[in-house]
Amino acid sequence: MRQTSSRVPFVRRLAVPGGRDGRRMLVVAVIDKVGTGLWSGAATLYFIYVAHLSVAQIGVLMGLSGVLGIAGPPLAGRLADRFPVTRILVVAQLARGAALLALLSTNEYGLLVLYSALGALPDRASSVLTKLFAARVAGPHRIRYQAIQRTAVNIGWAVGAAGAAAALTVGSAASYRALLLANVASYAVIAVLTLRCAEPPAPSRIVTGPGLPVAGTRAPTPWRDRRYLAFTGSEIWLFLDDSILQVGFPLWIVHATTAPVGLAPLVLVLNSVLVIALQVPLSRFGETRAAARRLLVPIGAAFLTGGVALAASADGGPWFATAAVLVAAVAFTLAEILHALSSWELSVSLAPGEAQGAYLGVHGLAQSAQRSLGPVVVGAAVTAGPFAWPVLGATLALVCLAQHRFVGPSPHLPPPAGDMDPGARTRTAEDAARPPAASPPPPAQGG
Repeated sequence: MRQTSSRVPFVRRLAVPGGRDGRRMLVVAVIDKVGTGLWSGAATLYFIYVAHLSVAQIGVLMGLSGVLGIAGPPLAGRLADRFPVTRILVVAQLARGAALLALLSTNEYGLLVLYSALGALPDRASSVLTKLFAARVAGPHRIRYQAIQRTAVNIGWAVGAAGAAAALTVGSAASYRALLLANVASYAVIAVLTLRCAEPPAPSRIVTGPGLPVAGTRAPTPWRDRRYLAFTGSEIWLFLDDSILQVGFPLWIVHATTAPVGLAPLVLVLNSVLVIALQVPLSRFGETRAAARRLLVPIGAAFLTGGVALAASADGGPWFATAAVLVAAVAFTLAEILHALSSWELSVSLAPGEAQGAYLGVHGLAQSAQRSLGPVVVGAAVTAGPFAWPVLGATLALVCLAQHRFVGPSPHLPPPAGDMDPGARTRTAEDAARPPAASPPPPAQGG
């Protein structure tokens, strides 16, 4: 008996939350990232060597695509509160594939811009829909599920990028088209897999107590929730770790340090290895709203440490510069890992259940906005010199402290739906609509 009981916790630790549909959506996410990794490394080269665009034209194309893509998350969130999230996700996946496939039909600049922009809208929407599905299917284990998924997609991305690197050694127009078609095929595959997933229960069809509104009543809107808007606004700044690692480190290594240029890609490898190794083990520190809030303090400390280390890397010889850059990379990666956990839990737990899709859609704007703002901010920091990095790190730490303050319990607001035990405190709308059962008659009084 002892042997059996000792195995159960270990098996549970290995299990993916959400059952079969949770595992299936995890496979969807991995295949999606493999396809994205194949195409992302070749996209710019495709536009240069196949479509014959200039660097300036490519910049405008990607910028306009990013602007239209910002509308994807809130639109997807709204739809997901009204329609099955799996069906909307299938439509988004097929739309991504169709827009990408359309690039093969023309080299006309206006049409390439149009197709790229139309593809950005469902691309950004898919990330919110996948997140919403995970929140619904994994329930109270959503943080562990998100950590497992993030680890898996990093592996998928690495596999796709390696495949792209191998294909690009050929360097022909046919190889670029083949990578594009491989990504289109990945969208078709994940659409089929998503169709096989059962629709998870939607909180919009659940009530949390007697007398509260049931499905069909007017849901709260995130656009009037000042606390959630403040939380989302602060998230734009905290998501800068992505631009710092992807854009800032390569530019800084090349232009401001004596570290070898080959260190730049190794920083991204180190980042992926740390995410794969630490994301799941650290997930236990962000499984509740209170725990996610506490993580904001070490996140701020990691940001500040990374900024100071990057500034220090501008002085000294190659060995010192390399060591300082690696310390900064570890610090920013740790901030990224912990912020992913904190952001995920707070974005769900601060959202009322009956409008969860709309709230997560608004939160998705933070990452979309960072993709446009981040490279500009990081480029300015590189240009400004070493002093800019500690300043940037300090502002990130201050934003963490500010967020820690306004996501705390409010005496004027009821606890969010995400803080309650759904098994103990929720009833379905159908159950709520049923008349209460008659009370049993009192026992007969004995003489």
